[in-house]
Amino acid sequence: MNYTLKVIRIRQETDDTITICFKQPGLKKIKYLPGQYLTLIFRINGRRYIRPYSFSSCPGVDEFLEITIKRVPGGMVSNHIHDRVKEGDAIEVMPPMGDFTYESEKRFESVYLWGVGSGITPLISIAKYLLNSDLNIKVYLVYGNRTHEATIFLDQLVQLQEKYSNKFHIIQFYTKLVIKEENPFVIQGRIDLVKATSIIGQNDQIENSGHFICGPSGLKESVKTALLSKKVAPDHIYSEDFELIKDPKDFESIHTQTVALNFKEQIYNLEVIKGKSILEAALDADIELPYSCQTGNCSTCKGKLITGETSMIGLSKERNDLDINEYLLCCTYPLTGNVQIQV
Repeated sequence: MNYTLKVIRIRQETDDTITICFKQPGLKKIKYLPGQYLTLIFRINGRRYIRPYSFSSCPGVDEFLEITIKRVPGGMVSNHIHDRVKEGDAIEVMPPMGDFTYESEKRFESVYLWGVGSGITPLISIAKYLLNSDLNIKVYLVYGNRTHEATIFLDQLVQLQEKYSNKFHIIQFYTKLVIKEENPFVIQGRIDLVKATSIIGQNDQIENSGHFICGPSGLKESVKTALLSKKVAPDHIYSEDFELIKDPKDFESIHTQTVALNFKEQIYNLEVIKGKSILEAALDADIELPYSCQTGNCSTCKGKLITGETSMIGLSKERNDLDINEYLLCCTYPLTGNVQIQV
């Protein structure tokens, strides 16, 4: 069931980033976990667009439901939100989703939050949860930006650090600034393998730590490599993925095909051009299939394969919850010409 939320406030975070604050519904409150995301639905120029945005608010801590959105050059939805959405607007949203959350049953001695730019959004939600809980956990935020001025939530982070100085530590990276050597908690450059290894090497109990990574693929690769080299268990490492990683080799056996798509009791003969997923082809044809994350992490776009052969490409996490003939259409590509899909 979808919700309609009222925009109660819009807060400017940086020159290109805003936070949308939604009022909780009066009767049925929206429940969510720190680190999850909210999916917004818009109709722009006659076409439906759906985009997920991580919560920057924390349940039990913040009054409003808050998501933070950075303007993306050429981004249809992010530019629409920045330019058109105003206080008082009502926006349709889907229920909260996502598994990039802190698992309370895991008792870590320390938690590291690794992020770059707008990747801070789910991380600050998790940080506020950990800092406001009675869990005796040290929280380290390793956060990369271009400049001081481009740092999202800078004021909030300073306040949190002052309030929880005994258990919240921030290590900031700036790529466009010259850093003075006497400040050990501000580092020039990006978060690479060497620097990540150095940071975790300062913790003698690193094997008892949890790690949440949100940022570009280079950050994830560097941090994961550093952690595994220090014997951190893979199930202690979590990453949020808002993009599908596609290897061109995976598409060598894929060609343009026509797919029979059965949706809402209607059959569509859908041309799926090589390189496009079945979901992308359907949306291009104005077939409004259900979807949300577009990265294979949720199950909103799930379809059932009736005939033919298909392949899922780009999944960042193994999915063991799908039946043998179920596929996520956001990352599914036809291999044969007789593919039939039931949605």
